[in-house]
Amino acid sequence: MADIEGAAVPERLLITRTTTGDGVSVVSIAGEVDLDGSSQLRDVLLSCVRTAPGTVVDFGEVAFLDSSGINVLISAHQAAETRGVWFRLAAPQPAVERVLRLVGVDTLIDCFPTVEQALAA
Repeated sequence: MADIEGAAVPERLLITRTTTGDGVSVVSIAGEVDLDGSSQLRDVLLSCVRTAPGTVVDFGEVAFLDSSGINVLISAHQAAETRGVWFRLAAPQPAVERVLRLVGVDTLIDCFPTVEQALAA
């Protein structure tokens, strides 16, 4: 992967965007996705959806996801569908995976156990 772009969000969330050789965006997030960081995450994801043929969101280091984060994911997914590009989630930890299942996001947005599987799908 190349073209690394990072954005620090108030102490509890780190967002890093990388681009694969074929232009796919991988957004790795670490920490807690809540109201404090959701607007920055929305900006990054919508930028990816506007410029990349596909986007994978890596949840491998996310310990907490609230409703504002869910809304960001749904908005990014809808923007991707409108543009005709794909949007996938990867590597959610058990607590995050549970939230995604409880609200049904896992039926709306493709979710994979690893980033590599999400990229290969």
